[in-house]
Amino acid sequence: MSVITCASVEKEYEKLNNVKRDEIQNLMAWLKGVAHLPHEFITELDVILAYHSCALDADLTKRVIDVNYTLKTLFPFYQNRNVDASLDMALQTWLIYPLPTLTKKGFKSIYCELLDADPKKFVYADVIKAFLMIMDLWQYEEGTVPGVALIVNLDRVSLGHISRVNLTVAQQFFFFLQEAMFVSLKEFHFINAPTFVDKLLSMVKPFMKDELLDILKVHQADANSLEEFIAIEDLVKDNKSVLKDEMFNKLKANHKFFEDEAKKRVDESKRRDGPKTLSSFFPGMEESFKKLEID
Repeated sequence: MSVITCASVEKEYEKLNNVKRDEIQNLMAWLKGVAHLPHEFITELDVILAYHSCALDADLTKRVIDVNYTLKTLFPFYQNRNVDASLDMALQTWLIYPLPTLTKKGFKSIYCELLDADPKKFVYADVIKAFLMIMDLWQYEEGTVPGVALIVNLDRVSLGHISRVNLTVAQQFFFFLQEAMFVSLKEFHFINAPTFVDKLLSMVKPFMKDELLDILKVHQADANSLEEFIAIEDLVKDNKSVLKDEMFNKLKANHKFFEDEAKKRVDESKRRDGPKTLSSFFPGMEESFKKLEID
């Protein structure tokens, strides 16, 4: 798998008629005045992605940029983003793949499916790390998109898998997804939902804002409700083993991308109003949550 070419800034300006170059330059100038942000490593494409995801709201973009790079500095799943044995295991057990086709509303889809039914091989934190690495690589190759649809296939997911979900990681992931990612999440689907899907929902709903809950759709295994959003034939059905290997090799080939991305971290010693920690975002959060006990 070849090394990706990041989306062209010039083509982004051509594609986004409502994004003006001077607006982006103003944000770039603002960055240089914020001592704790890694402005020397943040690119024009980074700012375009952030500005577009914030619906062209400059003040919101500034807040999201700060939170994005702050959380990337704090969260464990943004550390040591190496293609190692743990990442290999995560991608052997889960297929995480951007679909080439659009949803019926014109959004790009990220498809996730558990491939290995053995719960002992499921390490939630590693799967989250793999998902975010794939998202980053895809986004910087793709550029801005009208919106993203996340499709999670729960076929093969058991109570054993749910019991291995680390709630600290889940809370951090959903916070980052909603408050800091440079994407506009438009659809969120659980498909082939098992009868015990309520156990999973009871875990994640406390971490979801109303806006995310409003777009979360749960589709039972025997239902055809997903057809309203995406053609069933567009989902991954064949060559899953080939596709998971393709994604692993793509991550491996783009190690330089992740080395460069790792430089985009904040220097809390330079923050004007004092350093931020995890407790700044999660007041009173314990070091770790107890794993969900299945009734």
